[in-house]
Amino acid sequence: MLTPSMLPRLQRLLADADLDGWLLYDFRGTNAIASGLLGFEGLVSRRVFALVPREGLPIGIAHAIEPGPWAQWPSEWPLRTYSGWRELEAEVATLVQGKRVAMEYSAGDAIPYLDRVPAGVLELVRACGATVVSSGDLVSQVYATWTPEQLASHERAAERIMHIAHDAIAFAGAMVAAGTPTAEHEVQARILEAFDRAGLETHHGPDVAASESAANPHYAPSASAPRLIQRGDSLLIDLWAREKHGGVYADQTWMASLGAPSARLTTIWEAVRDARDAALALLTTRIAAGVPVRGGEADDAARAVIVSRGFGAQFWHRTGHSIDARELHGSGPQIDNLESRDDRLLIPGVGFSIEPGVYFPGEIGVRSEVNAYVGESALLVTPGVLQRDLIVV
Repeated sequence: MLTPSMLPRLQRLLADADLDGWLLYDFRGTNAIASGLLGFEGLVSRRVFALVPREGLPIGIAHAIEPGPWAQWPSEWPLRTYSGWRELEAEVATLVQGKRVAMEYSAGDAIPYLDRVPAGVLELVRACGATVVSSGDLVSQVYATWTPEQLASHERAAERIMHIAHDAIAFAGAMVAAGTPTAEHEVQARILEAFDRAGLETHHGPDVAASESAANPHYAPSASAPRLIQRGDSLLIDLWAREKHGGVYADQTWMASLGAPSARLTTIWEAVRDARDAALALLTTRIAAGVPVRGGEADDAARAVIVSRGFGAQFWHRTGHSIDARELHGSGPQIDNLESRDDRLLIPGVGFSIEPGVYFPGEIGVRSEVNAYVGESALLVTPGVLQRDLIVV
């Protein structure tokens, strides 16, 4: 959240970028970045703006009927109010006329996670005499980076999740061995119970998918359509959680085989694993050498491996997503040169997933997922032990 203590750093960033300010806008939660920085909670039912200038105090524009969302706005910072649209447009013009301001805007919608301001609002701001540029780099530096405490929270969650995943796989194998196979949704329930015991929380999931179920990357097991996990199945477990009361998410995917894996499963697994490792190797080398690197480059490195193994057409999604301090699928740089054109640099303090996958509908899906964090001179990968081979139970 934007506070007086962080204002000097943000204003230095604005000066370095030759910006006159950062103009934040929200309406009914359409811009989670703005509402997060402004500390809003609950519904914002009227349009709001706030300008963080390169010099001086931030200025907010609130609707007269709705002071509630501004409860955490520092009392020493000006807060103007409006009722009608003429007042609003006049207030915006006084803030931005003749200025170069950043907003949550991505030309051509190249980065959807960043493109949060409606075209009509951009037209309004430009008509007020402002030059609008993307706030992408500011979002990475101010909104998406983790504090040392948040990094420590993520690492703790990652280790707990790894053990919970291994326990779930062992449970599925034991039930098959006992002749009483369990269903996907029952393993899901077991994981959720383990999260609670471990002091973790999640907003939905996890994904427990056997064989053909795993060919849907967003599969969700259901008690209304139970699918037993049986001998001969592959098993994908994708699980994500964070420490309760404000931790940072950890997000992992593990692959197992119920009985000896087939040659086909092993071949696909090795392609996915090696793609994961190719992305990590590129990032590790470049960050250690102090050479700038973008998420799209890591996506290209992973994708090249899967293409070389003959599975390129079955790798349907980006290699990874941002994990910021607020959201599992965050607003920082994505590991993506497929679904979007994210050209933002991976700067110290940002975290993300690395999760290549191969999917054959009606047959099989294979994915491996770890998380990574960019340090000042090194890449940290979680969990501490990466999956090398299929887990056979």
